[in-house]
Amino acid sequence: MLSKAYEPQEVEAHWRKHWEEARTFTPDMSAPGDPYSIVIPPPNVTGILHIGHALNQTLQDILCRHARQKGKNVLWIPGTDHAGIATQNVVERALAKEGKKRHDVGREAFIERVWDWKKQYGGQILEQIKELGSSVDWTREAFTMDDNLARAVRKVFVQLYNEGLIYKGKYIVNWCPRCHTALADDEVDHVDSKGSLWHVRYDFADGSGSVTIATTRPETILGDSAVCVHPEDERYASLVGKKLIVPVVNREVPLIADRYVDREFGTGCLKVTPCHDPNDWNLGHAHGLEFIQVIDDNGNMCMSDVCGRYAGMSREECRKAIVEELRENGHLVKEEPLAHSVGCCYRCKTVIEPYVSDQWFVAISKMAPAARAAVPDKIKIYPESWTKTYYNWLDNIRDWCISRQIWWGHRIPAWTCADCGELIVAEEDPTVCPKCGSRKLEQDPDVLDTWFSSALWPFSTMGWPEKTETLKKYYPTSVLVTAFDILFFWVARMIMMGQHFMGEVPFREVYIHALVRDAQGRKMSKSLGNGINPQDMIRKYGADSLRFTLAAFAAMGRDIRMSEERIEGYRHFVNKVWNASRFALMNLPEQGEPKAVDLGSVKGLHHKWILTRLEEIKVEEDAALESYRFNDAAQCVYKFLWNEFCDWYLELIKADMKEEGPAKEEAQYVLYTVLRETLLLLHPMIPFVTAEVWDSLPGHEGTDIATELYPAARPECVKSREADEMIFLQEAISAIRTIRAELNIKPSYKLSVVLRPAGAEQAALLEANRGFFDLARLESLTIDKNAHAPKASASNVVRGCEVIVLLTGAVDFQAELARLEKEIGKVDKDLVALNGKLSNENFVKRAPAELVESEKARQTELMDKKAKMQALQIRFKEAMEQD
Repeated sequence: MLSKAYEPQEVEAHWRKHWEEARTFTPDMSAPGDPYSIVIPPPNVTGILHIGHALNQTLQDILCRHARQKGKNVLWIPGTDHAGIATQNVVERALAKEGKKRHDVGREAFIERVWDWKKQYGGQILEQIKELGSSVDWTREAFTMDDNLARAVRKVFVQLYNEGLIYKGKYIVNWCPRCHTALADDEVDHVDSKGSLWHVRYDFADGSGSVTIATTRPETILGDSAVCVHPEDERYASLVGKKLIVPVVNREVPLIADRYVDREFGTGCLKVTPCHDPNDWNLGHAHGLEFIQVIDDNGNMCMSDVCGRYAGMSREECRKAIVEELRENGHLVKEEPLAHSVGCCYRCKTVIEPYVSDQWFVAISKMAPAARAAVPDKIKIYPESWTKTYYNWLDNIRDWCISRQIWWGHRIPAWTCADCGELIVAEEDPTVCPKCGSRKLEQDPDVLDTWFSSALWPFSTMGWPEKTETLKKYYPTSVLVTAFDILFFWVARMIMMGQHFMGEVPFREVYIHALVRDAQGRKMSKSLGNGINPQDMIRKYGADSLRFTLAAFAAMGRDIRMSEERIEGYRHFVNKVWNASRFALMNLPEQGEPKAVDLGSVKGLHHKWILTRLEEIKVEEDAALESYRFNDAAQCVYKFLWNEFCDWYLELIKADMKEEGPAKEEAQYVLYTVLRETLLLLHPMIPFVTAEVWDSLPGHEGTDIATELYPAARPECVKSREADEMIFLQEAISAIRTIRAELNIKPSYKLSVVLRPAGAEQAALLEANRGFFDLARLESLTIDKNAHAPKASASNVVRGCEVIVLLTGAVDFQAELARLEKEIGKVDKDLVALNGKLSNENFVKRAPAELVESEKARQTELMDKKAKMQALQIRFKEAMEQD
């Protein structure tokens, strides 16, 4: 028997342990069923579970548990990403506390420290994922630095290099002066910032005049090698080709023309610094300009003659000093404030610096067309609106910089011969130079971008490059569930690599889930203090409550507004499941299933109705989950359990349970069936409470709900006409309850009710089921189409049937009129204050939009409340006159 109260911590710990020890979610590859597979988007090994992870995991788990119920052979692979930059930063900070830097301990010792850190802390997020109840195959846990995944990375690198799709060259990259590494374009976060636009005069060398350029980075003036204008800009057409003097450094540079220049921005004159701007880099090559590096890898001005007295200054110090010098020598025309976007490192948030260095690149511009063509022919993206974003990125793609100047990660498998300079790229570490025989080989010090190994995840985790049975059965995977912000980082690259190395896309469908925001729709952040820690919520309300909340609000294409109150609200739902199950168990045999009856031939109208609704909910939930409408699936089962099973069916069968006989046997078996199958419908969303209840059902000894199939369809149980008749009876009972509530009649007072049916058929239905009206707490019930309504009464009409409640004795009219007058007075007082506030233009203009809308909604609510109370006043006065 279930305990009186549901204690999620104890229940969840039990089932987590049971499922892991029993390897419940390790698939039998020889078992029947179509393969269904998912690879977990590997969270960073440095990470902790946040609300976005919780949503992602919950949705994947719902899909996997549902797929198992549908008889599919499910593989869900877990794992973590080594997170090169982030992990190295963590260990470097630990070293800093010892007063050391990584170079003080050396590369090998530093890598050992990282592995030690990983062993001690790296599994935290996976343990937290377990708390959610994720039904992954823990025997296949993967890590992007595992030996087998490392072999896959090397093979891919070498093959792409041999095919000419990986190359090395000097190029301008996004450089993080803090992390000391290059970043890909999509690893740069663009942050709105308040800066300045400085207008600077450049004089012609021949003294014939000047032009004015506009720049946001005066410190790069030291590296200028040209000034550029648009070839069709009439202001400068006659000046193209002349020489200008760069202020501060007094360098002669040409005035060139190129269509790249935006004539509308600033003065239409663009200073060109090829080593410190990617667009200027292209202009430099197109026009044969000089490439002058003036900022080093630390974000400081280079220690060179070019930088002169500014050498060694930080970028910020140099900017201030140069602006001051320009002001003093009269070259600063003006300075104006500018709101613009600044690129920052996605890890440490340092402002990135365009920097020229030797880097390795993947020519993904050559791989992009096939990846573009895969959508939607081979891969469907949900919601479809993200397809345009995917196309836009691929249509404007640049080659991918894959080298990172850090130590933690997959080291680039390339060696240079110290004697002859030969470059050797190989899967196995070479011992001698194939060209000159020298043993003096130095491996490239860089490591690969973390996303390089992640791009191989769908097939490397299944054993590639070996032709494993796992790959044969489960690749391509069925669906990828991920966030929109890694659509480019990861999704597109996986598609490219899957097509190139497996000859097949890595997944058939991609579901892009929404952001989880706070209750006001704001993005969660530390600065706002509006974040929700999923672990805190699990410990406070249970994993099922959090999971169901996330599912209930996971509408496709719409962000989720989350609050602790909502999670608490769904804890009440989990309690409802528990309490309803306790009631059912108290009315079922203690040992063995109840006596079976033919469900297609049950006699009770309420049984026909609930069985019909159960069949409809099966179809509705299944269709919703198959199309990623998680919120629809959650809401339909929620409403069925709470509003129909609990609020109606459990009340309707109480009379059946009072006496032994066929009526009780029928009620018991229907109750058992509906509860059992409702648990199955709920299980993908709330696995723990459903597992615990399932284990307590009579006849279920030794079974596990996690391995049960989806309840089979019973078309013989669909009785649409009878179900509709039951719904009519519910509407009539509800009409009585509504009148009771509106007229403030005490719940304990037994009412006298008259029903005037619309016809003979309706009359017969009401008469045959008059016992159901006990739910309305009645003293007497008259069913007569010719009955006269008493003078003091209140009525409602349901499908032509007039529902009449006698009011004499039920309502103290004088007291109720006095109460209503007092309540209307309070509402009027609130409305006066609210109307005054909303008629104040200053409040409407200056107050936050959410507050104004909230006050308007409250105004409408108060007006509606007043109108209802005034209508009641009229009704009571009329009843007093009739009484």
